[in-house]
Amino acid sequence: MANAETLVRRLLESAEIEINGSRPWDIQVHNPKLYERALSEGNLGLGESYMDGWWDCAAIDQFIDRVLRAKLDRQIKGNWRIALHALRCRLFNLQSRARAFEIGEAHYDLGNDLYTAMLDKRLNYTCAYWKDAKNLDEAQEAKLELVCKKIGARPGMRILELGCGWGSFAKYAAEKYGAHVLGVTVSKEQVALGMELCKGLPVELRLQDYREVEGQYDAVISIGVMEHVGYKNYRTYMEVVDRTLKPDGIAFIHTIGRNESGTNADAWTNKYIFPNGMLPSIAQLSRAMEGLFIIEDLHNIGPHYDPTLMAWHANFEKAWPQLRGKYGDRFYRMWRYYLLSSAGGFRSRSQQLWQFVMTRPGTPQPECRYA
Repeated sequence: MANAETLVRRLLESAEIEINGSRPWDIQVHNPKLYERALSEGNLGLGESYMDGWWDCAAIDQFIDRVLRAKLDRQIKGNWRIALHALRCRLFNLQSRARAFEIGEAHYDLGNDLYTAMLDKRLNYTCAYWKDAKNLDEAQEAKLELVCKKIGARPGMRILELGCGWGSFAKYAAEKYGAHVLGVTVSKEQVALGMELCKGLPVELRLQDYREVEGQYDAVISIGVMEHVGYKNYRTYMEVVDRTLKPDGIAFIHTIGRNESGTNADAWTNKYIFPNGMLPSIAQLSRAMEGLFIIEDLHNIGPHYDPTLMAWHANFEKAWPQLRGKYGDRFYRMWRYYLLSSAGGFRSRSQQLWQFVMTRPGTPQPECRYA
């Protein structure tokens, strides 16, 4: 135990983090078993031990930011549980059609009360765009406007949205631009509330896997679904877009991404937050679209995710007294760790948020409408 504690202290000191220190990013250790657990299990053990109440930190976002900037995660390899998870990701298609609805049931169907309390008024559950925005509502509307400009939204335009959430984009594009939008999602709760919110508009939201969609559209987009597609299915995703896109159409992807290609997901996030999730790299996505699409524009708005997550966390904390009876204290620690550690990940630039605009070879280059 003493050796494990000494090693952890030394690692944290290299990131200017002190155990039981007084700064916001210093951790307060309540159970000395934390040291061996963190060394043997990496972020899985770190996250689970926080959920178990073994340690606390006033500013988890600042703690994780420092850990990642110092690359401490690369110095702790993890135990057989981590290795087994990585092997499963490589051997099996964890994002197959048979598994497609698992993420909807486990995460997006948790409760519309939770998401209504945490998100903006339009229920956007993806990175906002904070340029010139004063608050979360303005930043999320700016993101929707940015997407509409990038795809050239116009009256009567038929748009297919793969992974539509609660219909925030569909509602905005229909209201402001007169577009007709079909959105698909694997969450029954999102469809139920989304169709209610989009009542009277040329919008249809379906409970359907993206691979099952038929028809052809002027634009095919996804805002935050590529994180659930999986590396074994990136080419399949591109082929679906190719099949459903009109000859002169435009495609758009908004996705969290990793700096280096990989075939596995973070073990804690996979277990507790996004089952079967996986972040793509630019190399993986560009390879998947070879021969099908040209990347017309690639825009990194990753730094905008940090304030988005911090705003979600502030809303969650404010609403927690009303949510506590339904979700319980262990959920609180899990969700808090999820939001704040994610903010630290983007702040450290360990994760990015990319927006791709794509057309087919031979298509005239679309006019830049958002510079």
